[in-house]
This record gives sequence, C-alpha cells and structure tokens, in this order.
Amino acid sequence: MKKIISFLLFLLPIVVVSQYTDVINSNRPGQSVSAYAVGKSVLQTEVGFVYENQEHTELLTKVNRFGGEMAIRYGLLFEELELIWEGTYVHENKDYESLGEYYSRTNFTRHRAGLKFLVFDPFKNPERNKPNLLSWRANNVFQLKNLLPAVSLYGGATFNLGDNPFYPSDPTISYRGMIATQSRLTPRFVLITNVAYDRIGTEDPELSYIISITRALRNPKWSVFLENQGIKSDRYGDMIIRTGMAHLFNERLQADVNFGGSFKNTPSRFFASIGGSYRFDFHKDKLVPIEDQNADENGGEIRKNSMKKNSKKGLFGSSKKKKKKKGKKKKPTDNGVIDF
Repeated sequence: MKKIISFLLFLLPIVVVSQYTDVINSNRPGQSVSAYAVGKSVLQTEVGFVYENQEHTELLTKVNRFGGEMAIRYGLLFEELELIWEGTYVHENKDYESLGEYYSRTNFTRHRAGLKFLVFDPFKNPERNKPNLLSWRANNVFQLKNLLPAVSLYGGATFNLGDNPFYPSDPTISYRGMIATQSRLTPRFVLITNVAYDRIGTEDPELSYIISITRALRNPKWSVFLENQGIKSDRYGDMIIRTGMAHLFNERLQADVNFGGSFKNTPSRFFASIGGSYRFDFHKDKLVPIEDQNADENGGEIRKNSMKKNSKKGLFGSSKKKKKKKGKKKKPTDNGVIDF
C-alpha cells in the first residue's frame, strides 16, 4: 500500500498541472462542491434518490418527501472552467395533525446553473510540490503547507419556474455566488469548504456554508466523509450534519450512500440518499509523445542536416547540375542556408 501511495504522490504534480485526471471527480455523496473542475470535454452525471422526514414540534406537522437529485457537469474551453446544472425534484406529503388537514405538493426545491472557475491551485508548480523520495513518512503526514487550498469562484442563477409551491414569492430568476476551497491535508484526507450567497434579489436571500472532510480507507476504492452545513435566511435557518461513504467501481463509475439530520426540532429533519456518478470522457491529451520530445531536442540538428541536403538542389529543389570547378573542393558551410 505504501508503494502505491508513493507512486501516486510521484504522479500527482503531473496530474494536477493539467487539471485533468483519469479518475472520476464527483461532488457526491455530500452537498459540498469540489474546487477542481472535471476537465475539458468531460461530461459527468451525478444522480441520487432522496427521502426526508420532518417533524415540527410547535406546529405539530409531519412531512415526508420522496424525490430525485441530479447534477450535470461539463468541462468548458479549458481545464479550469466547469459548467454545472443542479436540480432536486421532490413530492411532499404534509400532515397538520392538530387541524386534521393533509395536503401534498411537487416541484423543484433546488434548480440552478452556473460556472465554476479555478483561480488558484497550490499544486500548479510541480517543483514546489515534489515528493520526498527518501522518506515515506514525510509524504504522508500533515504539514502546514497542506492547509493552503485550491480556490474556485462560482457564479450562477437559481430558477423558480412556474408556480413553485415551495417558493411562492420568489422571482423566476435569482442569483448565486460561491467560493469553494479544497485542501489535501494528507494523501488520505481532503478538506473542502464552501461559502455561498443564494437567491440574491429575492425577499429572503440565503447565506450558507459547508465544511466537509473525506478520508480514503485502506482499500482506496472506499472512502467516508463527514459534513457540516449551516443555513441562514429570514425564511429558514438550520444546522445540518451528514455522513456516508462512496465506492469507486472503476475510473468512470462511483456509487454512494449518505444520511443526516438537523440539530433542532422546528422542524427536526432526517434524510437519506443513495446514488451514483458516471463520467463520459471526451478529453484529448495535449501531452507531447516521448518520440516527439526527442525529435524536438534534436530538431536543430535534423533541420540543419535536411537543409544541407536541400541546399545542394537549390532553394526550390531544382535538379539542375552545377558545373564542377577545377581546384580543391571547399567544405560546405552554414552561411546562406535558410532554416525554415
């Protein structure tokens, strides 16, 4: 296992410079958003089935929700830019026990799209992040420099289409901004933070944060996470905790499960989700093959020799023979040779 981790550390500077990796980079199973993009020309789908139960001790209500959540991510133009669409569509049954009334509603509780751009990457300079080839421990323990995070900026909009019973007073379009950071504390631990300001332009804008830490297990195909989310607005405020795990089947497919709840009872919340992520990779590497690199290194000599041969035929490859001059032959020189 140590050899595998050391090998991955050796490859890490090469991988992160281009922002593209061969392995799926999913935002599931939690709600936090990674600072890194999926990579240019990579299309990624992330889906899940959700259940939630709520109980309000003061209003004496009970709520059950069933639905689905989905995100589509696509790498645009270059490695650091990503287009994201996210939606959560639910059917809710609400029971007013004190009144003996019951009703249901169905619509999007989350429907937004935006662009995320990586503005800073601490691993951009591979010279600064070379692994210590003489010490396994030095590469696998926490160091203060590991706290320096990658930083992305997100800008987008939240859409309230039609008569949405969950947000009856909101306009059709409101705006959303976010800062996402990601730190690789050790090869096994990753820390992600998000600070978002959502529904800008509505009567009840929403400020939220997410702190998420993920740990890879001994079998690197399995990982667990713990996440804390805080939400503050005039409409709703809460403190939520989530946990769960993910399993990597192969470089393109990941499955996950998570559950969590709130710290209060107005209302209390318990929710669970199961889902997965799949990656469609249309990325084309721009790496120069070793053969081409060798050719570039020797390019000057190759062109020089080639031009010497062509110079015997003339600039346009003429096959006319020159008359031989009597006397001692002169050695050819590079003077007057045109190097294309």
